[in-house]
Amino acid sequence: MEHIITVSNLKKSFKANHVLKGVDFNIPKGSIFALLGSNGAGKTTCVRILSTLTKADSGSATICGYDVFSQTDDVRGCISLTGQFAAVDEVLTGRENLNLIGRLKHLGDYKKQTSEYLAAIGLEDAADKQVATYSGGMRRRLDIAMSLIGKPQVIFLDEPTTGLDPQNRISMWDTIAKLAEEGTTILLTTQYLEEAEYLADNIAILHNGIITAKGTPEELKKMLPIGEIALEFMSSKDTARAQGFLEGYSFTAGRKIIEVATDGSATQLADILNRINNSGITISRFTQNQPSLEDAFLTLIGEKERSR
Repeated sequence: MEHIITVSNLKKSFKANHVLKGVDFNIPKGSIFALLGSNGAGKTTCVRILSTLTKADSGSATICGYDVFSQTDDVRGCISLTGQFAAVDEVLTGRENLNLIGRLKHLGDYKKQTSEYLAAIGLEDAADKQVATYSGGMRRRLDIAMSLIGKPQVIFLDEPTTGLDPQNRISMWDTIAKLAEEGTTILLTTQYLEEAEYLADNIAILHNGIITAKGTPEELKKMLPIGEIALEFMSSKDTARAQGFLEGYSFTAGRKIIEVATDGSATQLADILNRINNSGITISRFTQNQPSLEDAFLTLIGEKERSR
Protein backbone atom coordinates (compact mmCIF):
# COMPACT_ATOMS: atom_id res chain seq x y z
CA MET A 1 0.00 0.00 0.00
CA GLU A 2 1.41 3.37 -1.00
CA HIS A 3 1.94 5.73 1.93
CA ILE A 4 1.67 9.41 1.04
CA ILE A 5 2.66 10.49 4.58
CA THR A 6 5.29 8.78 6.72
CA VAL A 7 6.23 9.90 10.23
CA SER A 8 9.02 8.32 12.29
CA ASN A 9 10.17 9.10 15.85
CA LEU A 10 8.95 12.70 15.69
CA LYS A 11 9.96 14.71 18.79
CA LYS A 12 9.20 18.27 19.86
CA SER A 13 9.65 20.09 23.17
CA PHE A 14 8.87 23.61 24.26
CA LYS A 15 11.46 24.21 26.99
CA ALA A 16 10.64 21.64 29.70
CA ASN A 17 7.35 20.63 28.08
CA HIS A 18 7.96 17.48 26.01
CA VAL A 19 4.95 17.55 23.68
CA LEU A 20 5.95 14.85 21.19
CA LYS A 21 8.19 12.09 22.50
CA GLY A 22 8.57 9.87 19.44
CA VAL A 23 5.51 9.80 17.20
CA ASP A 24 5.23 7.19 14.43
CA PHE A 25 2.50 6.61 11.82
CA ASN A 26 1.94 6.16 8.08
CA ILE A 27 -1.04 7.31 6.02
CA PRO A 28 -2.11 5.53 2.81
CA LYS A 29 -2.86 7.65 -0.22
CA GLY A 30 -6.52 8.65 -0.61
CA SER A 31 -7.53 7.78 2.96
CA ILE A 32 -8.83 9.68 5.98
CA PHE A 33 -6.56 9.40 9.01
CA ALA A 34 -7.78 10.70 12.37
CA LEU A 35 -5.41 11.77 15.10
CA LEU A 36 -7.24 11.58 18.43
CA GLY A 37 -6.14 13.00 21.74
CA SER A 38 -7.22 15.09 24.68
CA ASN A 39 -6.61 18.85 24.84
CA GLY A 40 -2.87 19.46 24.96
CA ALA A 41 -1.99 16.01 23.66
CA GLY A 42 0.10 17.48 20.83
CA LYS A 43 -2.25 17.02 17.87
CA THR A 44 -1.91 20.59 16.60
CA THR A 45 1.87 20.56 17.17
CA CYS A 46 2.11 17.45 15.02
CA VAL A 47 0.07 19.07 12.25
CA ARG A 48 2.12 22.26 12.39
CA ILE A 49 5.33 20.26 11.99
CA LEU A 50 4.00 18.27 9.04
CA SER A 51 2.67 21.42 7.37
CA THR A 52 6.16 23.04 7.74
CA LEU A 53 4.96 25.75 10.17
CA THR A 54 6.98 24.44 13.13
CA LYS A 55 10.33 22.67 13.22
CA ALA A 56 10.69 19.32 14.96
CA ASP A 57 13.56 18.70 17.35
CA SER A 58 14.27 15.31 15.78
CA GLY A 59 12.74 12.49 13.80
CA SER A 60 11.78 12.24 10.15
CA ALA A 61 8.70 12.77 7.99
CA THR A 62 7.87 12.69 4.31
CA ILE A 63 4.83 13.92 2.40
CA CYS A 64 4.28 13.10 -1.27
CA GLY A 65 7.82 11.71 -1.29
CA TYR A 66 9.38 14.98 -0.08
CA ASP A 67 11.30 15.43 3.14
CA VAL A 68 9.29 17.73 5.43
CA PHE A 69 12.42 19.30 6.93
CA SER A 70 14.70 19.76 3.91
CA GLN A 71 12.21 20.10 1.02
CA THR A 72 9.69 22.47 2.56
CA ASP A 73 8.78 24.27 -0.67
CA ASP A 74 7.98 20.98 -2.39
CA VAL A 75 5.91 19.83 0.60
CA ARG A 76 3.95 23.09 0.65
CA GLY A 77 3.20 22.61 -3.04
CA CYS A 78 1.23 19.42 -2.39
CA ILE A 79 -0.53 20.20 0.91
CA SER A 80 -3.17 22.51 2.30
CA LEU A 81 -4.06 23.35 5.89
CA THR A 82 -7.32 24.32 7.55
CA GLY A 83 -6.73 25.40 11.14
CA GLN A 84 -9.03 25.41 14.13
CA PHE A 85 -10.50 28.79 13.24
CA ALA A 86 -11.87 29.85 9.86
CA ALA A 87 -9.26 32.02 8.10
CA VAL A 88 -11.56 33.99 5.82
CA ASP A 89 -11.75 37.69 4.96
CA GLU A 90 -15.08 38.97 6.24
CA VAL A 91 -14.99 42.08 4.05
CA LEU A 92 -14.86 40.03 0.85
CA THR A 93 -17.60 37.84 -0.55
CA GLY A 94 -17.31 34.05 -0.58
CA ARG A 95 -16.46 34.13 -4.28
CA GLU A 96 -13.82 36.83 -3.78
CA ASN A 97 -12.17 34.83 -0.99
CA LEU A 98 -11.84 31.80 -3.25
CA ASN A 99 -10.68 33.85 -6.24
CA LEU A 100 -8.01 35.50 -4.08
CA ILE A 101 -6.51 32.13 -3.13
CA GLY A 102 -6.57 31.02 -6.76
CA ARG A 103 -4.71 34.14 -7.83
CA LEU A 104 -2.14 33.77 -5.05
CA LYS A 105 -1.50 30.22 -6.30
CA HIS A 106 -1.17 31.53 -9.88
CA LEU A 107 -3.89 29.21 -11.17
CA GLY A 108 -5.09 29.85 -14.70
CA ASP A 109 -8.52 28.33 -14.10
CA TYR A 110 -9.14 29.68 -10.60
CA LYS A 111 -12.54 31.17 -11.51
CA LYS A 112 -13.72 27.79 -12.78
CA GLN A 113 -12.48 26.08 -9.61
CA THR A 114 -14.16 28.76 -7.50
CA SER A 115 -17.53 28.02 -9.11
CA GLU A 116 -17.03 24.27 -8.70
CA TYR A 117 -16.21 24.50 -5.00
CA LEU A 118 -18.98 26.97 -4.22
CA ALA A 119 -21.38 24.39 -5.62
CA ALA A 120 -19.67 21.52 -3.80
CA ILE A 121 -20.00 23.18 -0.38
CA GLY A 122 -23.53 24.47 -1.00
CA LEU A 123 -22.71 28.19 -1.02
CA GLU A 124 -23.84 29.10 -4.52
CA ASP A 125 -26.71 31.24 -3.28
CA ALA A 126 -24.46 33.10 -0.84
CA ALA A 127 -21.42 33.32 -3.13
CA ASP A 128 -21.70 37.06 -3.71
CA LYS A 129 -22.61 38.05 -0.16
CA GLN A 130 -20.08 39.42 2.30
CA VAL A 131 -18.61 36.71 4.50
CA ALA A 132 -19.47 38.90 7.51
CA THR A 133 -23.08 37.83 6.93
CA TYR A 134 -22.24 34.10 6.95
CA SER A 135 -23.04 31.73 9.80
CA GLY A 136 -20.24 29.82 11.54
CA GLY A 137 -20.96 26.71 9.51
CA MET A 138 -20.90 28.62 6.24
CA ARG A 139 -17.55 30.21 7.11
CA ARG A 140 -16.11 26.85 8.02
CA ARG A 141 -17.24 25.33 4.71
CA LEU A 142 -15.77 28.31 2.85
CA ASP A 143 -12.50 27.88 4.76
CA ILE A 144 -12.26 24.25 3.62
CA ALA A 145 -13.12 25.23 0.05
CA MET A 146 -10.24 27.73 0.14
CA SER A 147 -7.97 24.84 1.10
CA LEU A 148 -9.15 22.90 -1.94
CA ILE A 149 -8.29 25.52 -4.55
CA GLY A 150 -5.43 24.10 -6.59
CA LYS A 151 -6.52 20.53 -5.74
CA PRO A 152 -3.79 19.63 -3.19
CA GLN A 153 -2.95 15.97 -2.71
CA VAL A 154 -3.01 16.24 1.10
CA ILE A 155 -5.24 18.31 3.37
CA PHE A 156 -4.70 18.83 7.08
CA LEU A 157 -7.94 19.52 8.95
CA ASP A 158 -7.21 20.61 12.51
CA GLU A 159 -10.45 20.20 14.50
CA PRO A 160 -12.59 21.29 11.51
CA THR A 161 -15.98 21.08 13.23
CA THR A 162 -15.17 22.72 16.57
CA GLY A 163 -17.96 25.11 17.50
CA LEU A 164 -20.38 23.94 14.82
CA ASP A 165 -23.95 22.92 15.60
CA PRO A 166 -24.92 19.27 14.91
CA GLN A 167 -26.51 20.02 11.53
CA ASN A 168 -23.46 21.89 10.22
CA ARG A 169 -21.14 19.27 11.69
CA ILE A 170 -22.87 16.49 9.73
CA SER A 171 -22.77 18.63 6.57
CA MET A 172 -19.02 19.11 7.09
CA TRP A 173 -18.56 15.36 7.54
CA ASP A 174 -20.22 14.76 4.18
CA THR A 175 -17.92 17.32 2.54
CA ILE A 176 -14.82 15.68 4.02
CA ALA A 177 -15.95 12.17 3.04
CA LYS A 178 -16.52 13.32 -0.53
CA LEU A 179 -12.97 14.72 -0.72
CA ALA A 180 -11.54 11.33 0.21
CA GLU A 181 -13.76 9.59 -2.34
CA GLU A 182 -12.23 11.85 -4.98
CA GLY A 183 -8.69 10.80 -4.00
CA THR A 184 -7.59 13.48 -1.54
CA THR A 185 -5.65 12.29 1.50
CA ILE A 186 -6.87 13.83 4.74
CA LEU A 187 -5.23 14.03 8.15
CA LEU A 188 -7.92 14.98 10.62
CA THR A 189 -7.42 15.97 14.23
CA THR A 190 -10.51 15.89 16.40
CA GLN A 191 -11.81 15.56 19.93
CA TYR A 192 -15.13 14.18 18.71
CA LEU A 193 -15.04 10.39 18.82
CA GLU A 194 -18.19 10.04 16.72
CA GLU A 195 -16.51 12.19 14.07
CA ALA A 196 -13.48 9.92 13.92
CA GLU A 197 -15.65 6.80 13.83
CA TYR A 198 -17.84 8.22 11.05
CA LEU A 199 -15.02 9.46 8.83
CA ALA A 200 -11.72 7.74 9.49
CA ASP A 201 -10.28 4.74 7.69
CA ASN A 202 -7.58 4.62 10.36
CA ILE A 203 -7.16 6.23 13.77
CA ALA A 204 -4.12 6.92 15.95
CA ILE A 205 -4.46 7.87 19.62
CA LEU A 206 -1.89 10.43 20.77
CA HIS A 207 -1.32 10.47 24.53
CA ASN A 208 1.60 11.63 26.66
CA GLY A 209 3.58 12.45 23.54
CA ILE A 210 3.39 9.04 21.87
CA ILE A 211 0.95 7.02 19.77
CA THR A 212 -0.58 4.61 22.28
CA ALA A 213 -2.70 2.71 19.73
CA LYS A 214 -3.63 2.79 16.06
CA GLY A 215 -5.87 0.90 13.70
CA THR A 216 -9.33 1.03 12.18
CA PRO A 217 -12.21 2.01 14.50
CA GLU A 218 -13.23 -1.65 14.73
CA GLU A 219 -9.68 -2.78 15.50
CA LEU A 220 -9.40 -0.28 18.34
CA LYS A 221 -12.70 -1.42 19.83
CA LYS A 222 -11.55 -5.04 19.67
CA MET A 223 -8.56 -4.17 21.85
CA LEU A 224 -11.02 -4.26 24.76
CA PRO A 225 -12.16 -7.87 25.19
CA ILE A 226 -15.19 -6.80 27.19
CA GLY A 227 -18.81 -6.97 26.20
CA GLU A 228 -22.10 -6.60 27.96
CA ILE A 229 -25.31 -8.58 27.78
CA ALA A 230 -28.54 -6.90 28.86
CA LEU A 231 -31.19 -9.41 29.97
CA GLU A 232 -34.79 -8.19 30.29
CA PHE A 233 -37.33 -10.20 32.33
CA MET A 234 -41.12 -10.30 32.65
CA SER A 235 -41.16 -9.24 36.31
CA SER A 236 -38.95 -7.99 39.13
CA LYS A 237 -39.40 -11.39 40.78
CA ASP A 238 -37.82 -13.12 37.78
CA THR A 239 -34.99 -10.58 37.83
CA ALA A 240 -34.26 -11.35 41.47
CA ARG A 241 -34.30 -15.12 40.87
CA ALA A 242 -32.06 -14.88 37.81
CA GLN A 243 -29.28 -13.21 39.79
CA GLY A 244 -28.78 -16.43 41.69
CA PHE A 245 -27.78 -18.25 38.48
CA LEU A 246 -25.05 -15.77 37.46
CA GLU A 247 -22.34 -16.87 39.85
CA GLY A 248 -18.89 -16.00 38.52
CA TYR A 249 -20.09 -13.06 36.44
CA SER A 250 -20.04 -9.38 37.32
CA PHE A 251 -23.42 -7.73 36.79
CA THR A 252 -25.68 -4.87 37.76
CA ALA A 253 -29.42 -5.38 38.27
CA GLY A 254 -32.40 -3.09 37.92
CA ARG A 255 -36.09 -3.82 38.38
CA LYS A 256 -36.49 -5.89 35.21
CA ILE A 257 -33.03 -5.74 33.58
CA ILE A 258 -29.70 -7.34 34.45
CA GLU A 259 -26.54 -6.15 32.67
CA VAL A 260 -23.82 -8.80 32.68
CA ALA A 261 -20.15 -8.11 31.84
CA THR A 262 -18.56 -10.68 29.52
CA ASP A 263 -15.41 -11.16 27.48
CA GLY A 264 -17.47 -10.58 24.35
CA SER A 265 -17.30 -14.21 23.25
CA ALA A 266 -20.14 -16.36 21.95
CA THR A 267 -19.17 -18.99 24.55
CA GLN A 268 -20.02 -16.73 27.48
CA LEU A 269 -23.21 -15.51 25.80
CA ALA A 270 -24.38 -19.11 25.36
CA ASP A 271 -23.42 -19.99 28.93
CA ILE A 272 -25.43 -17.13 30.43
CA LEU A 273 -28.51 -17.79 28.30
CA ASN A 274 -28.38 -21.54 29.06
CA ARG A 275 -28.15 -20.92 32.80
CA ILE A 276 -31.26 -18.73 32.79
CA ASN A 277 -33.26 -20.89 30.38
CA ASN A 278 -32.44 -24.09 32.31
CA SER A 279 -33.66 -22.44 35.51
CA GLY A 280 -37.13 -22.07 34.00
CA ILE A 281 -36.99 -18.25 34.02
CA THR A 282 -38.26 -16.58 30.85
CA ILE A 283 -36.08 -13.94 29.22
CA SER A 284 -38.36 -11.53 27.40
CA ARG A 285 -35.48 -9.89 25.49
CA PHE A 286 -31.69 -9.70 25.44
CA THR A 287 -29.15 -7.51 23.67
CA GLN A 288 -25.40 -7.87 23.38
CA ASN A 289 -23.34 -4.68 23.41
CA GLN A 290 -19.70 -4.40 22.40
CA PRO A 291 -17.24 -1.71 23.57
CA SER A 292 -17.63 1.66 21.86
CA LEU A 293 -14.81 3.77 20.41
CA GLU A 294 -15.26 6.01 23.45
CA ASP A 295 -14.64 3.01 25.73
CA ALA A 296 -11.49 2.18 23.76
CA PHE A 297 -10.22 5.76 23.73
CA LEU A 298 -10.74 6.40 27.45
CA THR A 299 -9.23 3.06 28.41
CA LEU A 300 -6.21 3.42 26.14
CA ILE A 301 -5.36 6.83 27.59
CA GLY A 302 -5.87 5.48 31.11
CA GLU A 303 -8.92 7.56 32.03
CA LYS A 304 -11.35 4.71 32.38
CA GLU A 305 -10.84 1.66 34.50
CA ARG A 306 -12.71 -1.45 33.37
CA SER A 307 -12.29 -3.70 36.37
CA ARG A 308 -15.45 -5.71 36.04
